[in-house]
Amino acid sequence: MVNCLLAAAVTPPDIPHRNKKQWNGLLLPSTASKCQTGEANQPVNGKEESTMKLNRIGIDLAKNVFQLHGVDRHEKAIFKRRLKRDQWLRVLLENTDTDCVIGMEACGGAHHWARELQSRGYTVRMIPPQFVKPYVKSNKNDANDAEAICEAMSRPNMRFVAVKSVEQQDVQAIHRIRAEFMTHRTAKANQIRGLVTEYGIVAPQQMTSLRAAIPCWLEDAENGLTIRFRSLLHGLWEDLRRFDERVAELDAEIEVIAKTDPVAQRLQQLRGVGPLIATALVASVGNGQQYAKGRQMAAALGLTPKQHSSGNKERLGGISKRGDVYLRSILIQGARSVIGHAKHKEDRLSRWVTQLAQRRHTNVAAVALANKTVRMAWAMMRNESDYDPDFVVG
Repeated sequence: MVNCLLAAAVTPPDIPHRNKKQWNGLLLPSTASKCQTGEANQPVNGKEESTMKLNRIGIDLAKNVFQLHGVDRHEKAIFKRRLKRDQWLRVLLENTDTDCVIGMEACGGAHHWARELQSRGYTVRMIPPQFVKPYVKSNKNDANDAEAICEAMSRPNMRFVAVKSVEQQDVQAIHRIRAEFMTHRTAKANQIRGLVTEYGIVAPQQMTSLRAAIPCWLEDAENGLTIRFRSLLHGLWEDLRRFDERVAELDAEIEVIAKTDPVAQRLQQLRGVGPLIATALVASVGNGQQYAKGRQMAAALGLTPKQHSSGNKERLGGISKRGDVYLRSILIQGARSVIGHAKHKEDRLSRWVTQLAQRRHTNVAAVALANKTVRMAWAMMRNESDYDPDFVVG
């Protein structure tokens, strides 16, 4: 008898409600099959979706499932949907006007979707993921992430990411592929050095010397290499040459872009900036309009001191190393080249960096010069002006 009463108490009554199960005012979770077929996309108020105009929508992007969270001008959540990849854009266009602001995290595929929405007249705000995380309530899931994006984009001092054009992404793809080939080439050279060491051969450290030494090892019959290992070494040599060819092809492509892009041409007037750095800057920051001043651009690339201050006590450490690691590394390498030749020149920039290198370590001077280069590059991109050495301030 007791078991029957308990079973009746925990069994929800049959409620003739459309596409929904409800028990004592609580909405029961949908089944997995309904979530997969899209039947679980229910209005947020239980009866019908509010007709109030949407003011802001946060979108949690993914590969196949997109979560949308929209609020009206009173900050009330009136639009919550979980849609598939081929549905979400159509549903968004049907339920919003172009004056509705769209927000999303700056993650994979975000620039593509931002361009799609901008082409339809929407204003898109992309937020770095680290700035969205503090607004995630309780556990992490798609619905909470979309709500956090919607909340974060409403903050007046929030920092947003500029939407990249297709041309910028093309140039950035070239740099990414080239950097990967460089990594593979270095790994292949280290593998060759390690293998020949086991046969009593000391490989040179420089890449140019290593390329010249491998044919000599293959032709020397008295160095103790077996026939089988000579065949393997020849294959490794071919792999190394193939990486050199691919890097050379991408370098030629970068040269063409640097000669045809007007912003890249202007940036190459800077000391220590060649086609590689100029095109990488264009691909990463565009025209620099997203930054209010040059220091913001330098801080975004991680070339400013890391701060940990409290109680009116200033504590500055090394550089923050935020942002694009690849762009920051080639900027510093370009600055090292400038320092090496600055001692023979008498212009203001050369005198400043030479005196700084005498007072501090050369690495400190290189980072300081990279910081100054980024600031000057921002001014040239923002104002569409040429490099003027008279305006360089030490």
